[in-house]
Amino acid sequence: MSFIIVKKDEKMKLTLLTTAALLGIAISPALAGNLDEPFIPQSPIPMAPPIMVNTGGDWTGFYAGGSLGYADASDDTAAFDADGVTYGLHGGYDYDFGTVVIGAELEISGFDVVDGANSIDTVTRAKLRAGYDAGAFMPYVTAGIADLDMDGLSLSDTWAAYGLGMDYKYSDDPYRWRSPPARIR
Repeated sequence: MSFIIVKKDEKMKLTLLTTAALLGIAISPALAGNLDEPFIPQSPIPMAPPIMVNTGGDWTGFYAGGSLGYADASDDTAAFDADGVTYGLHGGYDYDFGTVVIGAELEISGFDVVDGANSIDTVTRAKLRAGYDAGAFMPYVTAGIADLDMDGLSLSDTWAAYGLGMDYKYSDDPYRWRSPPARIR
């Protein structure tokens, strides 16, 4: 049987060394890393501000145009039934608010529509319209009043006029060409 005899001073030294080692391990920070240089984040590269692209056109301004068409007219009493050529002039002003376009238009149309002694003389229209600025295209709705004058029957009639239309801008020239509007009544 063997015994280890430790002297009192040596026991004290062993206890102090053990305690110091355990405290050193417990208090020291955990360090990790590699041998490369430390990572230093770079400041962000300044970017140019985004370019604002206006996809809409500028529909603000006066316009004028002409029309040429065909009419087939009849009434319920069969007192009038004829067809023929129509022609006319129109003009107005639009104001573009960005994506919404508001305007007013005056139009007069003449007719070469004759049934015996009766004929359609003119149709006059005064309308307001609201459209959507879609660049070169502008679809719109329109509403207003229309007045019909007929010769022979001595007839004059006023009614509400409304419809849908679409304008197409061929160029940004202020003297722009316009497509004929599609009308629904």
